[in-house]
Amino acid sequence: MAYDEDMPAGSEGLCGGWRRCWRRGVLALLTAPTLLLIVLGVYLGVRFGSDTPVVYSDDEEHFKYGSTGGEHESGFPYWIFQAMPQVCERHLPGGYRSLGLIFEKERSLPVGMSKRRYMGLDRTFLNCAVCHTSTVRATPQSEPTVVTGMPANTFNIMAFQKFFFSCAKDGKFSAEYVIPEVRRLIRENHKQHPEADEDLDFIDRYLVYPVAVAIMRERLLMLADRFAWADSQHDWGPGRVDTFNAAKVLFNIPVHKLPESELNAPADFPSIWNQRPREGMQLHWDGNNTKVEERNKSAAFGTGTTPPTIDLKAIGRVEKWLLTKDAPKFPYPIDGAKAARGAVVYKEYCAECHGAGPRDFSGAYVGKVTDIDDIGTDRRRLDSYTYTLAVNQSTLYAGYDWRFTHFRKTFGYAN
Repeated sequence: MAYDEDMPAGSEGLCGGWRRCWRRGVLALLTAPTLLLIVLGVYLGVRFGSDTPVVYSDDEEHFKYGSTGGEHESGFPYWIFQAMPQVCERHLPGGYRSLGLIFEKERSLPVGMSKRRYMGLDRTFLNCAVCHTSTVRATPQSEPTVVTGMPANTFNIMAFQKFFFSCAKDGKFSAEYVIPEVRRLIRENHKQHPEADEDLDFIDRYLVYPVAVAIMRERLLMLADRFAWADSQHDWGPGRVDTFNAAKVLFNIPVHKLPESELNAPADFPSIWNQRPREGMQLHWDGNNTKVEERNKSAAFGTGTTPPTIDLKAIGRVEKWLLTKDAPKFPYPIDGAKAARGAVVYKEYCAECHGAGPRDFSGAYVGKVTDIDDIGTDRRRLDSYTYTLAVNQSTLYAGYDWRFTHFRKTFGYAN
């Protein structure tokens, strides 16, 4: 047997020598922190590195609740979103339903809000359906029937954003008030769904949620300042939005310096049925784009997406579904004789601009812009979309294959 030098014979021990024992001990001490860091890194990666949207197999459910990617940058932490109407009750005494949002049975989020696990938190934000879904009832006593693709004629988006800005300014929007309410809601949810979390864990309670509340408050206050121009506007009202003045804020255009003619330009949410026949036509109210895909990505920009965060696969699925999505059939009896007489009048006076039928868009002016002077109607929506904004929109997705190239300034409204 070979012995280490300087070690008496017969005393090699279990290490095969004291020098080997010493070296192994040092290696063990040096390796332990490394292993700890590796384990910690894996844990943090698993806990905070996920990016997983909730996905639905049914296309219509996907339209109502699927992600466009907006949760990455604009998403509210899910449980904070649920707690806010209680924490800031004086700013929204009727809860989210009072804003005209639609809640289906057994759903914790309204139609038009998606959910995604991102950076260690479930996050939620708007999707396309929030502006393009509504309900109908046969009588005031009937249960509402949800109709996808229909204009969201009850949703008050101005009141929606004002609530979040007001809550962020309220002293109660702090970890001291928000986290106890979050914990109460989680415990209530656990009673109904035993498989769900029973409470916030230690890290969430003392690190993640306090930081999330602070970040959310600062971001909302920043946005409140940038959207302060809207405070001097007339209320948009349910089912309406000042689309492009809001977009100017995101392009850092100084809205408070714009001429009065560009402001106060809310327009109705449109229906979005029958998209395939519209391909190549002039789209949006003012016909500022002829490419359906660009129009859709622009709309997704309004749901909080950014060029790096847009979920193209999810939006592509909605695009494909909408190509053949029809308006629902009229559910009540139709007087055939009156309909026949009306068809003659419609063909003579309406079809040239509005098409021959539900999917027959033939007509000399269908999908084309008529000059505002010929129409003689309110021009504010037209004037709010400027050449400057069109140029800025063309910079979106620069460097990507899907960069916008079709936005144009027009001088009328599309039929």
